Amino acid sequence: MPDTRILELLNTDIHSCTELLAILEQEFSALNERKLEQLQALLDSKQPLLVSLNQNAKERSNLLQRNGLTADMNGFQQFAQNSPHSAKLLQQHNTLNDLIEQCQTANLRNGRLIRANQISVGSALNIIRGSNEPSLYDKSGSTAYKNTRRTFTSA
Repeated sequence: MPDTRILELLNTDIHSCTELLAILEQEFSALNERKLEQLQALLDSKQPLLVSLNQNAKERSNLLQRNGLTADMNGFQQFAQNSPHSAKLLQQHNTLNDLIEQCQTANLRNGRLIRANQISVGSALNIIRGSNEPSLYDKSGSTAYKNTRRTFTSA
């Protein structure tokens, strides 16, 4: 039955998201402590989880579409209403959504820390190079230095 398969996929994804969230927390600590070897190991352990989450999401979408429903929240709710496991499906779906939001928040936090570290390292390199010129920002928000040639429209 598709409802039991979707429930299995949700349970698998909840487990994967829980692991991913723990890895993101470890990543935050490793970024703060600048432990590059640990960061690489964490990246290696994140990749299979992300692949699994993506594959399971596609399979859930395909199952919903095969049942004539849209692959969105409305389609899922319609699917769950017609299932004997309705309450469990909706509960697990909500749990998964909450975990995904937590992972996104942690990932954004880690990205901000990476960006701050990049700026810090860039400033340190400028000092080592003897270039104390202030940096400018380009249209993407990245820093560009005075010696970098840019057209007036890209300034």
